[in-house]
Amino acid sequence: MLRSCSYCHRIHDTKRDCGMKPKLSKYKGTEIDKFRWTTAWKQKRDEIRERDLNLCQVCIRNLYNTVYQYNYDYLSVHHAIPIETDYDKRLDNDNLLTMCDYHHKCAERGEIPYAEIKKIIEEQEVPPEG
Repeated sequence: MLRSCSYCHRIHDTKRDCGMKPKLSKYKGTEIDKFRWTTAWKQKRDEIRERDLNLCQVCIRNLYNTVYQYNYDYLSVHHAIPIETDYDKRLDNDNLLTMCDYHHKCAERGEIPYAEIKKIIEEQEVPPEG
């Protein structure tokens, strides 16, 4: 069937590929964007959240304007050393920490110092006595 093509604006058969239609890719964006959709990241993220008892580790310590000490809402896993800085540390336990949305944004803006984040991660990495 002949129709006006919305990509090349010519009239041709609807089954014909004029070459102007954009190719869809499974992933869009940078290598880092692609990484965030991998199974490896999803498994590591879940492992870190479980290690951190599904609680914001900054809130539980009453640091940096904490409102609720036991905050388990809107959690994400923060990279202490950003992926852009060191891609090889993207899955290292000693670089990851569970944070609520508020504290994650503070950390991304540099309002929570790297040294403080690293100290909290080191506390999380110590196995419990028993």
